[in-house]
Amino acid sequence: MGVIFESEPELEEPYLVAAWPGIGNVGIIAVDTLREAVEARQFAEIEPWDLFYPHAVSIKGGKLQDLTFPSSRFYFQRVGGKDVIFFIGEEQPPSEERMYQMANLVLDVGLRFGCRRVFTAGAAVALIHHTFRPKVWAVPNTERLIDEIREYSHATLMSDIQGEGKGNITGLNGLLLGAARKRGLPGICLLGEVPIYLSSFPLSYPKASRSVLETLTQSWGIQADLRGLDSFIQEVERNIDELYQKIPSLVKDKIDQLKQVSHISPEEKEPITEEDKEKLMEDIEQFFGRKGKD
Repeated sequence: MGVIFESEPELEEPYLVAAWPGIGNVGIIAVDTLREAVEARQFAEIEPWDLFYPHAVSIKGGKLQDLTFPSSRFYFQRVGGKDVIFFIGEEQPPSEERMYQMANLVLDVGLRFGCRRVFTAGAAVALIHHTFRPKVWAVPNTERLIDEIREYSHATLMSDIQGEGKGNITGLNGLLLGAARKRGLPGICLLGEVPIYLSSFPLSYPKASRSVLETLTQSWGIQADLRGLDSFIQEVERNIDELYQKIPSLVKDKIDQLKQVSHISPEEKEPITEEDKEKLMEDIEQFFGRKGKD
């Protein structure tokens, strides 16, 4: 298990930003959109054999030809005067042990080129209405970054939202941030809000990806062309609106209560507890569960 290098770019203290599929595909849409916008070039790939099961087996003439695995690729580009390494993982490994192995392989590549900061991106399941602009929850792996994050527009420390200075990040977004801290690398995870009633759908939520991108590019001091992402957002919004019109009025009333919650500032908002989630989902789970399967 290791990394295959196609080239060795000359990079100066690059940033590393990584993303994988997850709820609403928020992180991977954000990072991949930026990668395409700046025309980043591939230079390395993680060998998949010890991390993943094959997706498929191709057969030709009655004989096995090849195994198809998820891709895990590195790209690089100079963005706004900064060198950036982009990591795009097509899938997260199936166990925590393999996730941790992958996290360290990603960091190995970053440190090989003198990486000085790590970013990850994902989704935050939140009590918001889909017509509202998602906020970004930010999580640093060192206290030194807290003051910087407070300067980001439209972003809030996750600990301020969750209350009592606590919170948790599941999957590789959290593992990579923790592994980076262990290896002396400062890092920030940016989580775009996804409405709680859409979080279990096999549905992309690019509106949250755009919020993450705005925060990320602001922190880097750059601009990016997001017109393609805006078209995607409009398409998804139309699909959500069509589904919304078919929802029974009782369920719709429950969801519309979130419009009031969305106006409350993080300082005033109560933490999202399991009891809150169960109460909100009780009346809409049956309808959305059926629609999600269809």
